[in-house]
Amino acid sequence: MRNILRLVEADIVKREGVPRRIRLWTDKIVIEVKRPDLHGDFEHYDIVLPKDLDETHTLVQFAESHPNEITLEDQEYSWRIISPPKDKAFTPQILEAINTLSTVVSLPEVWRAEGHDFRVENINVEMLFHAMVQYHASDVHLTSGLNPVFRIDNDTRYSEIMTPLSSVQILDLVQRIAPLGFWEEFENYKQTSFSYHQAGVGYARVSAFIKHGTPHCTFRYLPEKVPSFEELNVPPEQMQALAKTPRGLIIISGMTGSGKTTTMAALVDWINTHKSLHILTIENPVEYVHVNKKSIVSQRSLGSDVGSFAEAVTGALRHDPDVILIGEMRDPDTIRAAINAAATGHLVISTLHSNTSYEVVNRIVSFFDPIERDLVRLQLRDCLKGVICQRLVPRIGGGRVPALEFMFNDIKPIGDAILKGDTDLIRVGMQQTVSHSILFETYLLKMFKANVIDLERARETCTDVSVFDQMRMGTYSVPRLDSIKGV
Repeated sequence: MRNILRLVEADIVKREGVPRRIRLWTDKIVIEVKRPDLHGDFEHYDIVLPKDLDETHTLVQFAESHPNEITLEDQEYSWRIISPPKDKAFTPQILEAINTLSTVVSLPEVWRAEGHDFRVENINVEMLFHAMVQYHASDVHLTSGLNPVFRIDNDTRYSEIMTPLSSVQILDLVQRIAPLGFWEEFENYKQTSFSYHQAGVGYARVSAFIKHGTPHCTFRYLPEKVPSFEELNVPPEQMQALAKTPRGLIIISGMTGSGKTTTMAALVDWINTHKSLHILTIENPVEYVHVNKKSIVSQRSLGSDVGSFAEAVTGALRHDPDVILIGEMRDPDTIRAAINAAATGHLVISTLHSNTSYEVVNRIVSFFDPIERDLVRLQLRDCLKGVICQRLVPRIGGGRVPALEFMFNDIKPIGDAILKGDTDLIRVGMQQTVSHSILFETYLLKMFKANVIDLERARETCTDVSVFDQMRMGTYSVPRLDSIKGV
């Protein structure tokens, strides 16, 4: 019987958290167990068995031989076993008697079960924020039956201080902190995403969803102050060159969790600090909050302020913006609107998932039908000013540091390669000395020589290990422009 309880408890813990009480039942048998705390063995057993048991005689004998462990009540239609008896305290012998009972009575293999009396104390949001700051965590995951899980330097680590959570606590937290309308969205669509501000500590992008019928909530920590280029360890010269661009399209690419949002926020903050413009941001949700400095910053959140990215970008052209920030280009309508805005004299900054800067062109084009792709490439050749691709690399001594690849559309061979959609030709063009572009391999080699990262991490992170090794040994030969002429 206790083995059945262990299996049932493990399943309930995954779905709802740790229970103090469990009820199991079939069409003939009901078992209810309780314990005073959220850990340890169950100490109270209430079992109802049918009167027509084949083992009735054996059951009565068993009860008579264990008067200090169980009480057997003869009810009208059933036998009721209570352990320990009402006038007795719990002892280890109770567990031995329950184990023996399983050999006396045949139990079915299929059960229904439900947990009760879960942990209900409110989750302290401020404590979560302070823990993220203290641990230098980028995220914290809250899921039923587990301690909070922090992501630190891209590794997930369980909190050793906080206790396992219940689904009741997580649902209560989401309901307490969700802005108006977002809790209803969660109830209707089983997922939601919004921004939350813990005053004096920071912001978080909160994402809540249902998995296997139980809630999961993730906080992505964002500081109140937008970090500078120097604080991010990104090269100010290249970043300022992009920020000074008066018009066109700038894309910050990379894989999920590579720091695209933070780099984009730093870029916007530099513009906000040094230029007198109107900056319009469209995000889902708003993450870094910008205050007006030299510029006016208008931040719109998808869902509460506007229906869709494409709708917001199209409408933005009537709002007198100089700079338009789009949180993410994820569909053809948004990309088309972004290109059109860049082509009409605005500076458009956005993010895209891509592994290298020179793959961005084909990644964008892939969103469109084949009949449109030549036109999209032509538009990109004319409006795309630069691409930053970012990867986070473990730093010597702890923490992570960004490795960047810059693709500037600043020489004709790169523009021609964009028009052809040839990523290899774009990469060759990026290596010409007349271009300000920088490959990952070049950037990583510089970081390695400065003792910021070790050789193993540099080789793991680069796109082409053979190119990196040749650069490190001084044997690499930059491809000539002749190699792409006439192709």
